[in-house]
Amino acid sequence: MENQLAKSTEERTFQYQDSLPSLPVPSLEESLKKYLESVKPFANEEEYKKTEAIVQKFQNGIGEKLQQKLLERAKEKRNWLEDWWLNVAYLDVRIPSQLHVNFGGPASHIEHYWPPKEGTQLERGSISLWHILNYWQLLRKEKLPVHKVGNTPLDMNQFRMLFATCKVPGITRDSVINYFRTESEGHCPSHIAVMCRGRVFVFDVMHEGCLMTPPEILRQLTYIQKKCRREPDGPGVAALTSEERTRWAKAREYLISLNPENLTMLEKIQSSLLVFCLDDGSPRVTPEDYSQVATKVLTGDPTVRWGDKSYNLISFSNGVFGCNCDHAPYDAMVIVSISYYVDQKIFESEGRWTGSDKVRDIPLPEELVFTVDEKVLNDINQAKAQYFKQASDLQLLVYAFTSFGKKLTKKKKLHPDTFVQLALQLAYYRLHGRPGCCYETAMTRYFYHGRTETVRSCTVEAVRWCQSMQDPSTSLFEQQHRMLEAFAKHNKMMKDCSTGKGFDRHLLGLSLIAKEECLPVPELFTDPLFSRSGGGGNFVLSTSLIGYLRVQGVVVPMVRNGYGFFYHIRDDSVILMVLSSVTCCMGNYFLPLRRLMRICFSFLLLRHLSNQSFRCFVQSTVSG
Repeated sequence: MENQLAKSTEERTFQYQDSLPSLPVPSLEESLKKYLESVKPFANEEEYKKTEAIVQKFQNGIGEKLQQKLLERAKEKRNWLEDWWLNVAYLDVRIPSQLHVNFGGPASHIEHYWPPKEGTQLERGSISLWHILNYWQLLRKEKLPVHKVGNTPLDMNQFRMLFATCKVPGITRDSVINYFRTESEGHCPSHIAVMCRGRVFVFDVMHEGCLMTPPEILRQLTYIQKKCRREPDGPGVAALTSEERTRWAKAREYLISLNPENLTMLEKIQSSLLVFCLDDGSPRVTPEDYSQVATKVLTGDPTVRWGDKSYNLISFSNGVFGCNCDHAPYDAMVIVSISYYVDQKIFESEGRWTGSDKVRDIPLPEELVFTVDEKVLNDINQAKAQYFKQASDLQLLVYAFTSFGKKLTKKKKLHPDTFVQLALQLAYYRLHGRPGCCYETAMTRYFYHGRTETVRSCTVEAVRWCQSMQDPSTSLFEQQHRMLEAFAKHNKMMKDCSTGKGFDRHLLGLSLIAKEECLPVPELFTDPLFSRSGGGGNFVLSTSLIGYLRVQGVVVPMVRNGYGFFYHIRDDSVILMVLSSVTCCMGNYFLPLRRLMRICFSFLLLRHLSNQSFRCFVQSTVSG
């Protein structure tokens, strides 16, 4: 990605969209075979035989009919999953999405030229915004390089959803509105929204056909902050976006009924390029510990974030930054790309603006003053109360494993991502004494509008290896052999899932075909082993590799008694974000988990190496 972002190209960002292959429908037989294999770690012999019979009945009966219907759908749609996935995974979900669906993460500028420092919030914010807006212009001009694996282009459609995009609540289903247009397609909004102390402002970032400079953006932000500091706080209408979706939809309808101008103001926020959040918080952060700032980014003040926006850039009073983004329009790799771009630009410029300090005569920001009444204020207070109650039940730790990273694992011919996944499996197994059903994200961007597929990391091979690590009578040779089997299995699964041969999305499609045909729910999906193995979004371990860059992020776990593991792998370290519920999961497990992660990383490499000096090094790491 670094080389792709650094060089210019004649290719247009979206030029390959029409030539990408359609998302394939996997073989029913192969998907069911893979599914049966995935449930084995969670079943005794009797339970497995029962599930095996259910799967066989499904394959020979209703499953074949559903498969034919799915194949017919795939002939009519280049991506048979796209609409279904958007609705089922995001838009039909009724729980509060700001906490439970959005993803967020802290910026890593603190590791070079922008350490925490009071009084830098606006100046740094104006520079950061300027780099982000340059990225927007690259997209508008289609000059952002196409992402590729080798020479194979990947789908870039999700990048259209980064700017000027917003989710809108509905009574039973939300919708996503995208206002972005490339220059060749026509007009695109060019204003941003700024939220400060419960108030909302907007201003255009283009003036006389040119993008504002950082000094000009700074002038706008200074005006807003000074105004908010000398006047009372606003009502905090933004907090309504943190509410349960149907309640927010009804509150929005009522807000619009009070005054038609309220709808106009909502649409200005919805169509804004992004929301810039002036947060009065000053979270503690060091290169070794991002825990507090990551928590604030994910669970901070709801009156200065628009939870439905595709991009909330959060600026804390100590000059530290983060982002909070709605997950519906795109996946994390989009925000990873722009975050890395901005971080590199800040690093290259040593965090300074070296251009002209001249400020043109630019219109002042416009404040959006909503008409509210007692009911709206009560709705806002209720939204804030439920938000802070749920936020208080989340505990997040960012742990830096610094003994080794990508460089050493690749040197030993071990895939770095698989390395981490197996360490997570061993940590969970040692902590809970049983296998943990695990979701890892695989990307399907080889295909038209491809997004993700599920890699079920808790394999039979991984469990056998974990068991061997727990058995002191197992020889080192046997442990190593089982570890390499687990590595090979995981690597194959990731390749299959990325190339359209996964099974979880396939099973989802079959279940949705049954629903659309008004058929009874097939027994396959009501079998206890389906949910126990993670089916239906019941994975206890929700995990994802954020990448190999200096970018990090996190999402809450899928289930209340689960863990969220999100990590990025550097040359000499692995940065792991661990998130879970305080009351239901972490409790006394949190510190042991931290220690076990350290032990598992070290043991995993220790079992693969024969070099005595390194074995001694790792053993000292474990004991420490």
